[in-house]
Amino acid sequence: MSTVSRSTASSSRRCGTTFPSKTSSLPAFSSLNFIRTGTNSQSDRLSSHRLALVHENRKARRGGSVRMALVDERQSTGQNVSDPPRILAYDLVQGDLVKWRWKDDKSVPDTPTAILLHGILGSAKNWGTFARRLAHEFPTWQFLLVDLRCHGDSASLKKRGPHSVASTASDVLKLVGQLRLTPRVLVGHSFGGKVVLSMVEQAAKPLPRPVRAWVLDATPGKVRAGGDGEDHPRELISFLRKLPKVVSSKHDVYNALIKEGFSNDVAQWVVTNLRPTGPSSSSFSWAFDLDGIAQLYQSYEDTNLWNFVENLPRGVHVNFLKAERSLHRWALEDLQRIHAAEELASEEGGGVEMHVLEDAGHWVHTDNPDGLFRILSSSFQVLRA
Repeated sequence: MSTVSRSTASSSRRCGTTFPSKTSSLPAFSSLNFIRTGTNSQSDRLSSHRLALVHENRKARRGGSVRMALVDERQSTGQNVSDPPRILAYDLVQGDLVKWRWKDDKSVPDTPTAILLHGILGSAKNWGTFARRLAHEFPTWQFLLVDLRCHGDSASLKKRGPHSVASTASDVLKLVGQLRLTPRVLVGHSFGGKVVLSMVEQAAKPLPRPVRAWVLDATPGKVRAGGDGEDHPRELISFLRKLPKVVSSKHDVYNALIKEGFSNDVAQWVVTNLRPTGPSSSSFSWAFDLDGIAQLYQSYEDTNLWNFVENLPRGVHVNFLKAERSLHRWALEDLQRIHAAEELASEEGGGVEMHVLEDAGHWVHTDNPDGLFRILSSSFQVLRA
C-alpha cells in the first residue's frame, strides 16, 4: 500500500476529526508534506510515495513557480513532475496492486478510484486510517482523500465565493478532472455527504456510469444538528470566530471553550487545529478559514437536494446511511421520502438504498468503523477491478 500526499504548505500539526475521534490501533497518517524516511513493517507492505511541494527560493529569481517532487521510498529516488494549478490539497491511498502513475501516463488502465470527503471543521486526515484499511482489503483500488475548501491544507488556497455546497462539489470535480481520475465510488460524511450528491448532480463527466454514492448520516434536505445534548456546529463556529486569529496558548482556548459550555471532547479536539505561526513561534493560528466555513455551514443548512434524489439519472446508485444513535438528525419524513425514492429509482434504472449502522452516533467512522467497513465493502466487492 502506498500513500501519496499533495499539500500546499509544510505543517507539523495534527488534523482533528470532524469532532472527537477515538484512538485507532492503526498508524496515523504522517503530516501533509512530510517525507517519511523510516521503514514500515513488512506486514503492512506500506511503501510511501510522497508528493512534496518544492517552492523555488526566490520569486524574482525563479518566477515564483512551484514544482512537485515524487519521492519513492522503495527506490530512494526522486522524480520532478510539472505542477498544475493547485485546486485542493489531497492524499491518495493506493492498494498494493495499484501501479503509481501520473495523470499523463497512458500505459496503465484507469485504476478504480473512490473519493472520501470529510464534514465541517474536518480534514482529509479524518479518513486516513479507514482508507488504509479499505486499500488493504481491496488492493486494486485507490482512495482520494480531499481537504475541502476552507479546510486543512486547502485553507491556504484562496477560493472565490460563494462558499457553498455546490462550489465545494465543483472544486472536487475540477480536481478529479485535473488528475484524470474516474471515480466509481463517492463517500461523504455529514456536510461531505451533500457535497457528494451535488457532485453527481453537477456532472456526467468525469464521473463514470455507474457510480455509487454514499451519504453518511446526512439527509438531502433539512439539517438537524445539535440535538440530544450535542455541541451544535453553528454555535461552535460562531464562538471560534470571536476568538483572536492568533493566540498564545492552546490551553487558554481549551479553557474558553469549556467555560462557554462545550464538551471536553470537543474542546480537546478543537485545539488540535491550532498550528504554530512559525518554526520557532510560541503563538498559534487556526488550520482552517473560519469565515469561509461559516458560509459553508449556512449553505449546508440551506441546500436541498431532494429533487435530485427523487429523480436520479439512470445508472446512479445513492446509499444513505443512518447512525443508530443519531435519532434527532432523521425525521420520519426523511425516511419515508428515501423509501419512496427507492421504489421510484428502481423503476427508472437508478438506485436508492437505506442502511442503518448499529452502535454508532454521528461520527460513524470512529464510533463503529468495523460496521461501517462491512457496509461500504459491498460497493468495492460489486465493482472489483
